[in-house]
Amino acid sequence: MASIDLRKELECPICLNIYKDPVNLQCGHNYCRECINLVLDTQENSGDYSCPECRLKSQSRPALHRNIRLRNIVENMSSTWPGDEESGTLCTYCIHFSVPAVKSCLLCEAYLCDSHLKVHSKSPEHVISDTITSLENRKCQLHKKILEYYCTEDETCVCVYCLVGEHTGHRKESLDEASEKKKKKMVNVLGRLRTKRDETEKRVQSLKEQQGKVEEKAVGDIKRVTALFGGLRAQVEDLEKKVLWEISRRAKRVSSSMSDLIQQLEIKKEELSKKMDHIVEMCNMTDPLTVLLESDKIDLCDEEGNGTERHNKPKLNDGDIDVAGILQSLHTISDMVTGVGVYFHTETLSDIFLDPNTAGYIDVSNDKKTASWSNKKHPDTPGRFHCAQVFSCQKFSSGRHCWEVDVGASSCRIGMCYPSIERNEWPQLLIGYNWKSWCLQKTDNDDRYIVIHANKEVQLPAKVSSNKVRICLDYEAGQLSFYEMCEPVRHLHTFSTTFTEPLHAVLWLGSGYVKLNSNNWLH
Repeated sequence: MASIDLRKELECPICLNIYKDPVNLQCGHNYCRECINLVLDTQENSGDYSCPECRLKSQSRPALHRNIRLRNIVENMSSTWPGDEESGTLCTYCIHFSVPAVKSCLLCEAYLCDSHLKVHSKSPEHVISDTITSLENRKCQLHKKILEYYCTEDETCVCVYCLVGEHTGHRKESLDEASEKKKKKMVNVLGRLRTKRDETEKRVQSLKEQQGKVEEKAVGDIKRVTALFGGLRAQVEDLEKKVLWEISRRAKRVSSSMSDLIQQLEIKKEELSKKMDHIVEMCNMTDPLTVLLESDKIDLCDEEGNGTERHNKPKLNDGDIDVAGILQSLHTISDMVTGVGVYFHTETLSDIFLDPNTAGYIDVSNDKKTASWSNKKHPDTPGRFHCAQVFSCQKFSSGRHCWEVDVGASSCRIGMCYPSIERNEWPQLLIGYNWKSWCLQKTDNDDRYIVIHANKEVQLPAKVSSNKVRICLDYEAGQLSFYEMCEPVRHLHTFSTTFTEPLHAVLWLGSGYVKLNSNNWLH
C-alpha cells in the first residue's frame, strides 16, 4: 500500500499521470511542464493567472521552476514499477496499478500475474493457459462459449453447443489431440523445407564457387590479353617510328640529290641561253664572212644533245625500305583484327535435338533437327506448349556450349529458357515475353533482328545479311550471345544475367521452318 500511496504522490494533478518534466509554481505546487503551460495559456485572455490547486492569483504569468529533485525521484521509482509497455495484457485482479499478466484462466476468463497465479484455484475446472492472448479469441463467436473441440471435417475449432448445432454428426477431436496432429504435419513440412533449404544452400554455395572461378579466370584472361596487346602495341609503335623515320630520311636524301641536279640544270640552262642569244645575233648578221668565221667558234654539237641528262636522274629506290610491302602487311593485320570474333572456346561439344513431346503446332523431323510450322494440334502432354514452340531435349546447367541455326526465310524466335516457363497462359508462354527466357527474333518481311527479354524488345541496328545464326552459352559467366554467320562473323547481342535454373534451347515459329545444324562450328 505504501508503494501505491507513493505513486499517488508522483501523479500530476492535471493529467493524473506520473510527472513528466515536473515544474513548480511560486506557491509550491508541482505539475508537468506541458500540463501547466496549457492551463496558463487558457488563462491568458482573462488577464489573471492562478494555481489550479490553491487558486493563488498573479497579474503576470508565473515563472516555472524545474523541480530537479522530484524529477530524479520519478525516474528512480518508475524503473521499479511494472509498466503497461512490458505487456499488452494486464492482470485482471491488480486494480490499483498495472501489472503484466503471465497466464490466463479459461474458466474465470481472467488474466493472472505471478502473485495472483500462486493463489488461484488449482481445481481441474480452472484451466490455466500459457497463452495470454485475448480471451475473446478463445470463445465461439456464435455461442460465446470457450472453444474446446476441433471439427476435423470443417477444420475449425468449436464449442460444446456447436457439436449439437451446425456441426452435428461431424467427427471431433480435443484441442490437444488436434494440436498434436497439426504439429506432426508441421514437423513433416519442416523436414521437407529444411531439405529444400539445404539444397538451396548447396546450390548457392556451388554458384558462389563457380562465380569465384569465373572471376578468377576473368582476371587471368584480362592479364594475359592486356600483356599481349601491350606487347603488340609496343611493337607496332616501334615499327611506326622506324618506318616514319626511314620515309623521312629517304625523302631528305632524294630531295638533296634533286636540289643538286636542279642547280646543275639551271647552270646548263643559262649557258644554253647565252649560246642561243649568240646564234640569234649571228643569224641576224648580213656579212657572210663574219657569219662563217664566228660560227666556227660555236659548238653546234650541243644543240643536238648527247643524252647525258638521262644519266643525271636521282636513284629513287637505291637502298630504300619496302614501304609497299609494309603497308600490305599492315593491311593484312588490320583485316585479321577486324575478322576476330569474341567467341567462347566451347569445352563441352553439344549436339542439339528437339523434343517432339513439347512441340505445339510444330512438326519435328525424324532426326529431330528441323522444326516446321503447322496448324495441326498435337495430343496434350504435360510439357507441351499451347503455341508454335518447342524445347530441346538437352538442358544445360553448367559449362560453355555453342551451336548454329539455319533460320531460312521463316519468321521465328530462337533462344533459351528455363524449364519452368509457362506452357499454357498467353502471352507468358512465348519466349522473350517473360523473365524466364531470352531470344533473338527474325521476321520474313523485316531486314533487322530484334532481341527480347522480360517483354522488352530492342531492335538491332545491323541489317540481316545471313540466314545462319550462332548461339553461344556460358552458364557460369551468365552470358547468352548471338552471332550472325556472315563474312566476317558479326556479333549481334549478348544477354548478361545470373542463371538460376537449367536452360533449354527453344524455338518459336510464325512461319516456315528452322533447322539445327548437326555439327558444331566451334572457336
